[in-house]
Amino acid sequence: MMSMPEGTLARGQVSEARERLATSRFLFVDVELPAESASGEPPLAHLLGLEAEQVAWLGRKEESARADIFGDSGAFVVPAVDADRVIHVHAVVTDRYLLTVHRGPAPLIGDVTARFPLESPADSVAMLFLLLDEAMETYRRAAVRALLEVEDLEDAMFRRREPEQLYRLSRLRRTAALLHHTLLPYHRVAEETVTRRVMNRGFQQERWQLVHEYRRTANLVLADIESLQDTARRAFGSYSSLVSGDQNGVINRLAVVSTIFLPLTFLTGFFGMNFAYLTDELESRAVFWLLAVGLQVLFLLAALYVLHRTRLWRMLREDDSDPDDA
Repeated sequence: MMSMPEGTLARGQVSEARERLATSRFLFVDVELPAESASGEPPLAHLLGLEAEQVAWLGRKEESARADIFGDSGAFVVPAVDADRVIHVHAVVTDRYLLTVHRGPAPLIGDVTARFPLESPADSVAMLFLLLDEAMETYRRAAVRALLEVEDLEDAMFRRREPEQLYRLSRLRRTAALLHHTLLPYHRVAEETVTRRVMNRGFQQERWQLVHEYRRTANLVLADIESLQDTARRAFGSYSSLVSGDQNGVINRLAVVSTIFLPLTFLTGFFGMNFAYLTDELESRAVFWLLAVGLQVLFLLAALYVLHRTRLWRMLREDDSDPDDA
């Protein structure tokens, strides 16, 4: 619990938090629940005396994205990125307090409370927007970090392609999908709720700046995530192009080998036939060396000359060379 605007932080039991929520004029309360919910666990809203706030889902595990405003209070389920996973922080805001609930540790709360002395929020709504802004920042940092990693992988692929790069690209693509899948539903419901609230005649104009900054940040974060998805798709396309190029090089080499050995195979098969002329007339050693060896050498030299004149051999050697050596 943190009393505002003094910024005094104190730990306490649920009963104490319930009493402070009922009497304090400006308060921030954070409740950390066990990571796994126990069977028969009483509703947290009942323990905190919030039955009248329509938040029976408060603290419930795997609650979907939510942004509800009823009267002078609001309730949100805010997603945030913590390392490689997405956590959800439940938030209830009134004109007197901001209550957050999460299961297990949530570094997001520590980042938000660290900003209170610097930002000096004027009321609980300002604290809420600090929470929403910091949640968007966790997505932005995760998206930018993954984007830079994808670009580094793409650059490394063009220097030297390795199978491990495909695995890392797949992992980063799943990360981009996770960020987009968890943020977009929340962003849509939050944008719809905030828009309705702004259009209300009773909306306070001094809070318009908070709404504007939140919208700008959320749109920038979504743009970063979409950029990450596009970059990951482009990197996959680059990897596929490199694989196709290598396969084309192998096919070209097989074609060259076939071109060289096809005439030799024909001569071998032809002179291996048991025709009377071949067995009766072509018996001398000179004829053997001339036809069996001379023709093959002649065909081999002709094939190499054709490859040299068409520059096909040079093209194959250039494909094998390292791009950094060019």
